[in-house]
Amino acid sequence: MACYPKDYVSNRMDYLNLIHQLDGQAWQRIALSFALCALALPLALPLARRFGLVDHPGGRKDHGCAMPVVGGLVIYLVVVAGFLLFEESNSLRTWAFIGGAGLLVLVGQLDDYFDLRWTWRIGAQALAALLMALLGGVMATNLHDVFGFTGANIGLLAVPFTVFIVVGVINALNMADGVDGLAGSLSVVALGLFACFGLYSGNVLVVERILAVAAAVLGFLVWNARFPWQPRARVFLGNGGSMLLGFTIAYASVRLSQSPDHPISPVLGPWALSLPLIDCVALMLRRWRQGRSPFAADRHHMHHMLLDAGFRTSAVVAIIAGGSLLLGLAAAVAMKLGVYRPLLVLAFFVLLGAWYAFSVDYDRAVARLARWRGGDARAVAAPSRDAAESEAH
Repeated sequence: MACYPKDYVSNRMDYLNLIHQLDGQAWQRIALSFALCALALPLALPLARRFGLVDHPGGRKDHGCAMPVVGGLVIYLVVVAGFLLFEESNSLRTWAFIGGAGLLVLVGQLDDYFDLRWTWRIGAQALAALLMALLGGVMATNLHDVFGFTGANIGLLAVPFTVFIVVGVINALNMADGVDGLAGSLSVVALGLFACFGLYSGNVLVVERILAVAAAVLGFLVWNARFPWQPRARVFLGNGGSMLLGFTIAYASVRLSQSPDHPISPVLGPWALSLPLIDCVALMLRRWRQGRSPFAADRHHMHHMLLDAGFRTSAVVAIIAGGSLLLGLAAAVAMKLGVYRPLLVLAFFVLLGAWYAFSVDYDRAVARLARWRGGDARAVAAPSRDAAESEAH
């Protein structure tokens, strides 16, 4: 039988006991969020088709048939129901979140229906961020030890920096919403990591809310992810859903890192959604170098590269979501071991630069991925069947 030092056993038990901070009511809320979303979605699909809330194939969108895009709307309604059922008094901060999230879901549904200009979407995202910052008081005012010293208060730049965070995270997740189950899985990973960070710092109420949203997303994934008994998604998040989840992740990051009582280091924020953020920035830089708008649509995302290299949809989700999870956990462990925190910031930018260098030539990148997979490098010329059946944004 293996023998472990007493302090190792004690620390391990301390980590396991963190989950006991959540009481029975919290677990009821989490379970109800999952059940409500999983049960409500199939009931919402006929209504979505009746009112035209569907995404039609065509252009970059290669899914085989018109697909309902009400996943985000159902998740939002379930989350709001959780606030009303389980919290006796909702603060102005709570209503700022509900209002900002509702605005994004509304604009997203209109975008799915009318195909709005990207400026409308960015404007709605900025407005939601302003509601979060000015009405809810949730803004990035202190960067703590990001630069190697405490008390790095950014003063008047706090509001625009908060808007930058929210818009950046929303668009990173939206760009990743191109494969069945990917955006939802990335959201669960990011929210799960923030829940762990929050439990470790003792911010139990925020953790309960985060886990309730994550549970609703898991209920959505029952109908959006691919399983042996479900070869393709039956519902999409829609633009409203991806904006809702991006906003929630950004809110959780700022809320936990700026809490006066139980703060976590803002260094951890980008690592919780590392691969989508890295891919988003690299893709925008490539578009800018080509003289195109950073918000122009194309089919050159990380998940597209993997699909064109011959990876199946389930493998793409596992690689990107699993990679983000491992990187987030690695960053948390590095902080626990006392790694100089600006080095973690530097490491993030090193990864960003490495991915940009790897992906700047799309065809060459796909050929390399195909070789690493052990397949034919010609996959770039003939995208896989899974690629042709996945949602594209």
